[in-house]
Amino acid sequence: MIYRSKAPLRIGLAGGGTDVSPYSDEFGGAILNATISLYAHASIEPIHEHKIILQALDRNETEEHSLAVSLPINGTLDLLKGVYNRIQKDYGMQQQGFRLSTFVDAPAGSGLGTSSTLVVAVLSAFAEMLRLPLGEYDMARYAFDIERNDLQLAGGKQDQYAATFGGVNFMEFYEAGKVIVNPLRIKQEYLNELEHNLLLYFTDTSRESASIIKQQQQNVTDKNAQSIEAMHQLKEQARRMKEAVLKGELHTIGDILDFGFQQKRKMAANISNSFIDELYNTAINAGATGGKISGAGGGGFMIFYCPGIARFTVMEALQKFGGRFRNYQFTQQGVTSWKTG
Repeated sequence: MIYRSKAPLRIGLAGGGTDVSPYSDEFGGAILNATISLYAHASIEPIHEHKIILQALDRNETEEHSLAVSLPINGTLDLLKGVYNRIQKDYGMQQQGFRLSTFVDAPAGSGLGTSSTLVVAVLSAFAEMLRLPLGEYDMARYAFDIERNDLQLAGGKQDQYAATFGGVNFMEFYEAGKVIVNPLRIKQEYLNELEHNLLLYFTDTSRESASIIKQQQQNVTDKNAQSIEAMHQLKEQARRMKEAVLKGELHTIGDILDFGFQQKRKMAANISNSFIDELYNTAINAGATGGKISGAGGGGFMIFYCPGIARFTVMEALQKFGGRFRNYQFTQQGVTSWKTG
């Protein structure tokens, strides 16, 4: 029997960064995001050999270990090992050999929540195999705990919940790790138009988000007024975006995105740079009405709102930067798992 799972990646539409502690603990955060048809995949295949084989097929990384209740965290395939170690600690697995293989449809560090979504996918595959009684909130919180506390990786909370729940969600973040996920019932015609007008563009660069997030966290700890005020404004941006998509006021989305882009640059250094600024301004001059960096910033994917037929002139204008456009659809389903013979 093989146990498989897939969890959707997400694009953040508004409020990015307000899900990160200590800001969310002290002031409360709000984010609007949507899952898309790019996924993190995981498969667990029991084998007769007395060893554990870990494979990240998209990264061409493989490790083999003797059967053990804890695998070494050494910088290679740590997300996979972190999930296995925690499952062993909390539930205890039968000491049987297996091969855990993963693949993610977007590069690590691209700003679509790849790392956290991969943790959710791996956790879901183990839950399928061991029949663990994990509800949506349970799984998202469990994945967050593994990544942020067990592995000590800096980051926010939205990605685990987006991957688990799926769909378009307005999420609220409070102290003591409290998260409330509010699924939005958006008319299909509004979603279709939003999908048509939002261009997803990969800058062909990846970045290590932890350093940017750590600076953002430090700015809050240090009571940096500009940074904290920017986060307040981004929280308000999430509320404005929610109202716009629910009411179908899509003509305002470009301005709301642009407002967020300007605010996010104030949160921490390296969120933007001269290359991203040139790219952004080129898209605006070609007809986009707004856009944003996906994720922590510094590179990875960007999205641009292109009303009418502006997507075609924007795509042409961005050709010179050497990046790639990715087709996608919005998805309604979160992580799913199954078994196959």
